[in-house]
Amino acid sequence: MSTLELVKTSVVGVEAAAKVGISINGDSVIAADGELLVEAVLRHKEIPHICYHSPLMGPIQTCDTCMVEVDGQLVRSCGTKVTSGINVVTESKRAKDARAEAFDVILGNHMLYCTVCDNNNENCRVHNTALALNVEHQEHPFKPKPYEVDMSNPFYRYDPSQCILCGQCVQACQTVQVNETLSIGWELEHPRVLWDGGMQIGGSSCVSCGHCITVCPCNALMEKSMLGEAGFLSGMPKESLNKMIDVVKAIEPEMGYGAIMQVSQTESKMREERIKQTKTVCTYCAVGCSYDVWTKDRKILKIVPQHGDANQISTCVKGKFGWDFVNHEERLQKPLIRTENGFREASWEEALSLITEKLGKIKKEHGPDSIGIVVSSKTTNEDGYLMQKFARAVIGTNNIDNCSRYCQAPATTGLFRTVGYGGDAGSIEDIAKSKLVVIVGANTAEAHPVLATRIKRAHKLFGQRLIVADPRENEMARRANIHFRPRPGTDLVWLCAMSRYMFDHGHAKLDFIARWVNNEADFRKSLEPFTMEYAARICKVPVETLELIAQEMAAADTMCILWAMGVTQHIRASDTSTAISNLLLATGNYMRPGCGAYPLRGHNNVQGAGDIGAAPNIYPGYQSVNDPEMHAKFEQAWGVPLSPNIGMNNHAMMEGAYDGTFRALYLAGEDMISADSNVAWIAGAFEKLDLFVVQDIFFSETCRYADVVLPAAPALEKDGTFTNTERRIQRLYKALPELGDSRADWKITQEIANRMGAGWNFQHPSDIMDELASVSPIHAGVRYDRLEGYNTLQWPVAADGTDQPILYLNGFPFPDNKAKFHPVSFTEPEEQPDEDFDLFLNNGRQLEHFHEGNMTYRVGGIREETPERYLEISQDLATERGIETGRWVRVISRHGSLVIKVLVTARVEGKQVYLPLFSQEGPVNILTGSHADDATHTPAYKETAVKLKILPKQGDNPLRPLNFRYSGKPTPQTGVEVERKWKRADYRMPGTPKLVQIQPAK
Repeated sequence: MSTLELVKTSVVGVEAAAKVGISINGDSVIAADGELLVEAVLRHKEIPHICYHSPLMGPIQTCDTCMVEVDGQLVRSCGTKVTSGINVVTESKRAKDARAEAFDVILGNHMLYCTVCDNNNENCRVHNTALALNVEHQEHPFKPKPYEVDMSNPFYRYDPSQCILCGQCVQACQTVQVNETLSIGWELEHPRVLWDGGMQIGGSSCVSCGHCITVCPCNALMEKSMLGEAGFLSGMPKESLNKMIDVVKAIEPEMGYGAIMQVSQTESKMREERIKQTKTVCTYCAVGCSYDVWTKDRKILKIVPQHGDANQISTCVKGKFGWDFVNHEERLQKPLIRTENGFREASWEEALSLITEKLGKIKKEHGPDSIGIVVSSKTTNEDGYLMQKFARAVIGTNNIDNCSRYCQAPATTGLFRTVGYGGDAGSIEDIAKSKLVVIVGANTAEAHPVLATRIKRAHKLFGQRLIVADPRENEMARRANIHFRPRPGTDLVWLCAMSRYMFDHGHAKLDFIARWVNNEADFRKSLEPFTMEYAARICKVPVETLELIAQEMAAADTMCILWAMGVTQHIRASDTSTAISNLLLATGNYMRPGCGAYPLRGHNNVQGAGDIGAAPNIYPGYQSVNDPEMHAKFEQAWGVPLSPNIGMNNHAMMEGAYDGTFRALYLAGEDMISADSNVAWIAGAFEKLDLFVVQDIFFSETCRYADVVLPAAPALEKDGTFTNTERRIQRLYKALPELGDSRADWKITQEIANRMGAGWNFQHPSDIMDELASVSPIHAGVRYDRLEGYNTLQWPVAADGTDQPILYLNGFPFPDNKAKFHPVSFTEPEEQPDEDFDLFLNNGRQLEHFHEGNMTYRVGGIREETPERYLEISQDLATERGIETGRWVRVISRHGSLVIKVLVTARVEGKQVYLPLFSQEGPVNILTGSHADDATHTPAYKETAVKLKILPKQGDNPLRPLNFRYSGKPTPQTGVEVERKWKRADYRMPGTPKLVQIQPAK
């Protein structure tokens, strides 16, 4: 069996495989038929396995250190599959000698200077194996490779001379991350790891995801933030350090490695006292990667992913390296109060007294509904729960919202209309297992990169089909079996046409619909206008392409549809989201693994912010505010009278500021000036408020309009939980103390509430979660002890702790247990290009930066890779207008303008242009208007017409040569391709007879 086939089978079907009996060292052992033998052996006995990482990575077979005897034959246990009755011997002299020989070859590629190595923190597999094998001397002398240490990446370095050529980094890059940058030059005289087939990291297609460093079993690949920091002696100047290494190596021949290892073990234990390892959850997108953060005092040394349910060993550049903002000099550390001459620092006592006095006065004079609360989607569930409770139980208003109003509210609405829960139908693993994934209006590889790795892996290794609908070519579009470009704002039309096609051509799952779905007749009638010909005309997509897509959907055993802001930021966003769910119902793609709707949430806790009731119409757990039974329930639980009226969302709050009915806003962690549509209109609303309180970690653009600014704490400085896009609730632990006088959000809100008479006494976020669980059915069984460490729960969670990774297996949460078809109709985008404003402006995230860049612009390495934004234009438009890359232009809409450089690229076509969200030149919403989705008021950011004014100045390329987009050329392989190593003249499998060198007669 080839290495690629072993990789594929190592993770497929083993869990459900039959159990068989085998013998290991004379003991009867039960194993899974077809699993990798190394897994069965390691459950029974520890043996060396330097290149083998996990079933996720599969067998690599480069190190030969896991050799065992099977039925008398010497084999690599990682490259052998379990079959019934095999006799395995690990401790025979032959097997042990082969493993020792293999490890000795590895030491020829690696200098053991463990006592002064920054990676000697009990996580170096080479060090640990040398210790376990009791190695005293080596037969193969260490030979440095003739290559320089590569420091060209901002975040990590590669030392070829320390590289043992195990290939784990290559395997991770090719088959887990699937960026396909790394390979090993097996044919070189001195093999080494290559980036895009070359010998430098900088300028390659490397996206700095960090997979390679995470799996490297030694110090060949290391974070620059670790260098000189981990060890007690490793921070010495390089010249002194080299002398220390020379001393260590000089004593080895006489003393052996034993004495050196004893010193290194002692020093490693000493490091544990000053290096703290804390489990946390990523604070960027909603994939919800979890990992250990290593800290020394306040210095963040590195991020180590291993056990996360959502990410396993995966990270992206932001999660792995984007943490410098936590200690940035611009962090808010004291409360600020506005004066006539700007802001001044204040004590907490003064700031909180001012806030509570003014809030009390405004409430008394204008009523509680003149006050509103906006909850951050980046803070914890516990932070958000207290803020919405403060609004309802202390202020007395349902004027509550969060940033999902800008992105995800339409997706939630579409799902509530049809299937009853506003969340992903299953897990990220279900997406990976699906036979067909359809991505609509989502740049998954850049906006949700770790989730995208699961799709890329399934597509590359396991034959998953991929369809991408997007007006712009992104990485997922390039990889897709079908990529098509609907005219912006018309996705609803082709989606409805797909549903009609299923009914018209006998592909609709009529038995499923009859049993589980209501309103079929009205739905089918609503589909009458949506012929393929109509969809082709409206969407500007050939009929043949649409029919091919429909046939792919009809043929797929399982289908998942993923969507994001390319759908939700249009005027018919809720209806388009509804159309997605309608199509899944029509094709029977709910109620099974590997199926369903997956709205990809944007911020790390945007799902959680909705779940805990940060919305004007729902209490925690999506219980309706205007339902008398729910109203009575929360009045009893909180012991205060509550308003029965649906409140204002953040859009309505701003309208209220203009008409004088809305007077005060308490805003946490949201830069509305940079995020909301029509920035000038938002700024005008802020200026009309009697009191504006902003709680944040930096002085954002929105803070400039505040009366009081309160310094909050980021995720690393607090305990709590986040809920990711797949409804997964995960704990994060406090890794660092709050900086300066900053405070965790829940502490600030509780203090304000108590000063206004609340009498709350929450001592820890676990107390808040206990209260949330008591009032929210979907959180009923959520407790901190059930979330200990890396344990997770996916809501709804029953009181006994049973969760639901897959929704709807037993029906839908409606009174009759059935889902609903919800008819929709099409309306043309409100703002269209015309003769004057002749270009369509698209916008979205970029991999390195998160949204406006409030955090990522404060990360030095990210700034080095991507220091400036640019406007993508097509080659056709560039030729027509005589524009070259680097030309400065003014982008003008009907609402505003900004000046920016141009990048000419094939990613966009015709008269469509693309602007990333991260902003130093000014946020995208300088250009966007106030039109919005009618059901949710989510701004239609993706419906903006612009024109270009070419400016005289010609600048340089806004892409830096260091950036992977500049000239990166991936080198796809099936993995390490170890067979090429085995063909080398200098390779011999350990344990096989050595060739006798016959000396010629003299």
